Amino acid sequence: MLRGEKIGLRARHEDDIPVLLTELHDDVAGSSRSESAPWRPIPPGSEESRLSLDRKDDAIVSFSVVDLDGGALLGSASLWGIDNHNRSAHLGLGLRPSARGRGHGTEVVAVLCHYGFVVRGLRRLQVETLEDNAAMLRAAEGNGFVREGVLRSAAWVMGEFLDEVLLGLLVQDWKARPGG
Repeated sequence: MLRGEKIGLRARHEDDIPVLLTELHDDVAGSSRSESAPWRPIPPGSEESRLSLDRKDDAIVSFSVVDLDGGALLGSASLWGIDNHNRSAHLGLGLRPSARGRGHGTEVVAVLCHYGFVVRGLRRLQVETLEDNAAMLRAAEGNGFVREGVLRSAAWVMGEFLDEVLLGLLVQDWKARPGG
């Protein structure tokens, strides 16, 4: 398990999946904001789910986010689009409604940065998020990510196009930060 101060990132367990599907994926509006594809129902146990335990895709590493004080499941996090040649990846996370607003997102991003830069030896991490996702922007920028641009009308979400903000962090900039 990768550990922060209050949260841990561990392998996804079978009993995490129904909770994450119910509280993250089955929230049509929320899921539509975090996925780059139209929402559709996914039956329990389906290997199509991005939450599946049996993914064979080397370009994604998925974690369950847990509270270190008691082990409660807080959400899901991942490095995805891992490019070993260019040594880069994207990161994402989704917290259960009960875990939001308590600073967990900032800590999850910090632990994902440690995993990407130290464990995987990557040199660049990237975040794309909707322009109105203040929590993710705070979590990324709080960990040293820099806004690199806005992708205008890049995301079709529930009947309208929204702008996405592109943020990046290089390993040398991360290492120069306290705790990096």
